[in-house]
Amino acid sequence: MAASGALAYEKRLQIISNNLANANTVGYKMDHGQFQSIDPADLPASSTLTGPEMNTSQAQSFWFEFNSYTDFTHGSLKNTANDFDLALIGKGFFCVQKPDGVHYTRKGDFTLNVDGVLVTRNGWPVMGDGGEITVNNKENPHQYKKFAVDEEGNVSVDGKEIGSLRIVEFSEPYSLRKMGDTLFKPAENSPPAQEAQDFKVSQGFVELSNVDVVKMMTEMIEVLRGYESYQKVIRTADEASARAINEVGKI
Repeated sequence: MAASGALAYEKRLQIISNNLANANTVGYKMDHGQFQSIDPADLPASSTLTGPEMNTSQAQSFWFEFNSYTDFTHGSLKNTANDFDLALIGKGFFCVQKPDGVHYTRKGDFTLNVDGVLVTRNGWPVMGDGGEITVNNKENPHQYKKFAVDEEGNVSVDGKEIGSLRIVEFSEPYSLRKMGDTLFKPAENSPPAQEAQDFKVSQGFVELSNVDVVKMMTEMIEVLRGYESYQKVIRTADEASARAINEVGKI
């Protein structure tokens, strides 16, 4: 049981550490861990944990359905004065095209590639209602005076509308899986993306991480102390076993 508790706290620590590591990542959404503990008496009769030979490799059976879930609450906005930085206020995700399909993100620090296509910092095209958003023709992709995006996501260059950002939302956002670099993808058999309704696009801003650093540090201290307590229990049990073996051996 002590090993089970220690492993659960270790998993919590991994999640907290990852949150803290991404506290300054634009558009990052923090994770939380959750698990439900069970009483050994409630284990199935066929369980291998009914004897005294239980070890740490079996400790995970003392909880079930351990998982992490993503907190999609909004992060604060930061004014960057960069026309290609976009933040979503309200629900919704930007759509990004990758070789393995469309991904979704709240990270809006976009830029233009050499062909004048609006892309992420990693070079993946940002999708509009009609496909990729190209600011200008390939001959002169950067010859323009004003790039603008209104609150509804309509994109215009020098006053001429060239497309609209594709902004979607999910009825079950908890089914989204993290794919790295703040990108998400829905799990299999989850409801498809729908056109977002309740949102506004803010140009010249980015959405910061929603990680509460002070809260995460407090939780980390709590987890470390809990882990140390379980370690003491395990050490005490080992010492008791060692003494019993030595004393039995002397008789």
